[in-house]
Amino acid sequence: MKKKRILVIDIGGTHVKLMISRTEKRKFDSGTRLSPRQLIAQVKKTAEGWNYDAVSIGFPAPVHQGRIMKNPKHLAPGWVGWNFSKSLGKPVKVINDAAMQAVGSYRGGRMLFLGLGTGLGSTLVWKRNVLPLELGDLPYEGGIIEEVLGKPGLERLGKKIWMREVLYCITQLKISLIADYVVLGGGNAKQFETLPAGIEMGHNRNAYSGGCRLWELEPGTKRPKWNVI
Repeated sequence: MKKKRILVIDIGGTHVKLMISRTEKRKFDSGTRLSPRQLIAQVKKTAEGWNYDAVSIGFPAPVHQGRIMKNPKHLAPGWVGWNFSKSLGKPVKVINDAAMQAVGSYRGGRMLFLGLGTGLGSTLVWKRNVLPLELGDLPYEGGIIEEVLGKPGLERLGKKIWMREVLYCITQLKISLIADYVVLGGGNAKQFETLPAGIEMGHNRNAYSGGCRLWELEPGTKRPKWNVI
């Protein structure tokens, strides 16, 4: 059977990244004015010349059984109920963006993935079970935790204090969720040159691997290999 060629779309608060392989990547700007209609137009323009059979989309908001549950904080409204398969003319799987990168980063055991970007993405993975989390909304220091660990916190606190806060929070979350290890993704993970034992650096390319893994089936069945809860 011919292997599907997957277009992976990773939608962030600053950029939308398109990947057709782990090394072939194109991107365009996102932001608070990006609507689903604009996204589709930009994807078609940016992906011109690429041949693909199906699409995986990592989306920065809660997603349940492939359906976007609410509009994201950092994009324009209008995403709930949008039919991506119809708009793109291809089979599409939609998953939370942190969950997609987590699936691509997983190498066994019980893994907590944290995406340090515009906000805070989070997912727990164990034995091919994928549980997208919304840890960014946890109360913290009079606000919510993503206001400290996300981009606004880095800009407000400065790199040194921000890094200390990040490592403190990661340690507490790792203990609370009984994780064997923590993988850090997102653009701001690059602020760290070294990390303590039990915390490791991910890579944005893992989002591509995660998007492809979503299409894997259990051998001899049509059941998805990954159970996204």
